[in-house]
Amino acid sequence: MNSRLVITFTTLIVFLITALAVPLALAYATHRTNRLLLDRRADATRFAELADQAARDNDYSGLMAEVTRYADLYGAAVRVRDRGGSIRVTAGRFDADDRDALRLALSGRTTEDLPTITPFGPAMVLLAEPAGRDAQLSGVVLIEAPTERARAEVLLVWATLAVGALVAVAYSALAARRLARWILRPVTELDRTTQAIAQGRMDARAHPGAGPSELRRLEERFNAMADAVSGAMERQRAFVADASHELRTPLTVLGLRLENLEPHLRGEGTAEFEEAMAELDRLALLVEDLLALARVEAGAAVEGRAVELGPRLATWREVYAAKQVALVAEVRETAQVPEAAARIADIALDNAQKFVPEGGTVTVTLADGVLRVADDGPGLGEEERSEALGRFWRSGAHANVPGSGLGLAIAAELARACGATLRLLPAEPHGLVVELRLGQAG
Repeated sequence: MNSRLVITFTTLIVFLITALAVPLALAYATHRTNRLLLDRRADATRFAELADQAARDNDYSGLMAEVTRYADLYGAAVRVRDRGGSIRVTAGRFDADDRDALRLALSGRTTEDLPTITPFGPAMVLLAEPAGRDAQLSGVVLIEAPTERARAEVLLVWATLAVGALVAVAYSALAARRLARWILRPVTELDRTTQAIAQGRMDARAHPGAGPSELRRLEERFNAMADAVSGAMERQRAFVADASHELRTPLTVLGLRLENLEPHLRGEGTAEFEEAMAELDRLALLVEDLLALARVEAGAAVEGRAVELGPRLATWREVYAAKQVALVAEVRETAQVPEAAARIADIALDNAQKFVPEGGTVTVTLADGVLRVADDGPGLGEEERSEALGRFWRSGAHANVPGSGLGLAIAAELARACGATLRLLPAEPHGLVVELRLGQAG
């Protein structure tokens, strides 16, 4: 947008300067042409008087001397014809076709205008002046004058105007760039702030400074909106964390009391007792996951230290062996990952052991900063993979599998908090791949 504004401003300024410079240049060329016409017409008028006197005296010697001296001095060509068109006096090289000018002068009219003098021409101009008194014409004076000096002066003025226009355009472009930067300064600041907020820095705010007053007000209102949204999210997060924390103790007490009631139950109540305990366990797991999610969103549960992935995988091998599922770890024993990445791996492995059937395989790989947990279970469809990172999402085909629906949501928040990218991909020929691309992997 900055470039478009600069181009727009500069284009308008170029048009304005051109609209001023071109007419001024043409006006000077016309002025210089008229000055040349007046100067040479005065000379032609003088020669016409001399020619008329010479025709009356039938003596052209004096006129010849004047014409020759004039031609040598100004580099012009002069020709004097009588009423019949015969040449009486000539000096200098006469190259122009003088028939039209001669016909005009013999009609009693003098040359009123010349072609406009420009640096590109014409090289010579032709003037005609009738000689005689009243209606009695005795001849015609023709002057072919060079325009070299006039063209040089026009070129100098035009070059000065061009240089001035270029300097004005350069300064105008610089001013346009600064003006565009000043106008867009609040927009740039808002773009930087929104990008920071999108990356999870909820405390990022715009800094109103330079720029139009309307955009500065927009920055202030954006900051107020961000404060309101951030405060609402923080209150919501605090509520979830507090509620989850406060529910842990009542749930634990409730579980103990239910266990104390077990010896007093009759046989027909045992099944309902076990279902109640299962629901209580599921509720306790949900509370723990809510509390974990609230802590992750608040940034309190993300540690920057690195941990070894090998010992964690060794613990999971026992769980997988009990379920008769193979766990293949293509990871060096001393390989280290951020604490958040290890927790994401735990979530992915916990999900995999729930859905992969007996005899299946789960493979963990770590290469070039990319951690992958791939299984050959039933997997998820494309639409399901796009929704699986949301909170409380559960596949309709796996509704009876224990869980809170918050595991992948917690993994997504952990990935965001540590600057990594989490994706769910299909495995070949079937299954699911949880891919974590760490920030340093690019």
